[in-house]
Amino acid sequence: MMGKKSYVATRAGQEASDLISSDFKELVFAAKKLAHHAFKLGSLGFGTSVLEWIASFAAIYLLILDRTNWKTNILTALLIPYIFLSLPSLLFNIFRGQVGKWIAFVAVVLRLFFPRRFPDWLELPAALILLIVVAPTLFSSTIRNDWIGVVICLAIACYLLQEHIRASGGFRNSFTQAHGILNTIGIIILLVYPAWALVLDIL
Repeated sequence: MMGKKSYVATRAGQEASDLISSDFKELVFAAKKLAHHAFKLGSLGFGTSVLEWIASFAAIYLLILDRTNWKTNILTALLIPYIFLSLPSLLFNIFRGQVGKWIAFVAVVLRLFFPRRFPDWLELPAALILLIVVAPTLFSSTIRNDWIGVVICLAIACYLLQEHIRASGGFRNSFTQAHGILNTIGIIILLVYPAWALVLDIL
């Protein structure tokens, strides 16, 4: 009788041990799966932030180029809202603070009282700083961090790319003209960031 009780107790203990071991294995598997998905999503987010920095600098490069030696009939003023919407939060907050206010103040004073000494190539960058400084918080925080801002950036990039290709006389010519390769690559980079961000928002 005691042997049967001992056997039942041993079997019950073995089943409990097997159940705990099985539950532990499932818990480890679930933790690994969670870590894998978290790493994957984190890397996608990291990739988006890197593309955001690259796209912003590409837009600034194209803006500088247009103001200096890339004279074109393309509406490059659209780069201002693109930069406003895609500028990384770190730089946006710096320019929205006291630094941006001082730059905007100096730009307005120069434009008002010394118009002849205010170079033409500074007008769009000054407009960008003014836009960043005076934009309402509701607009700058909601549109910039929402899919609406991404769609606007995508529309601007598509327009600039098709206008650049048309002005160059075709896609192949846009890579063969003087400064054509860098300009075309810069505009394509403008297109990649919002397209990638929009895909991630949909997923």
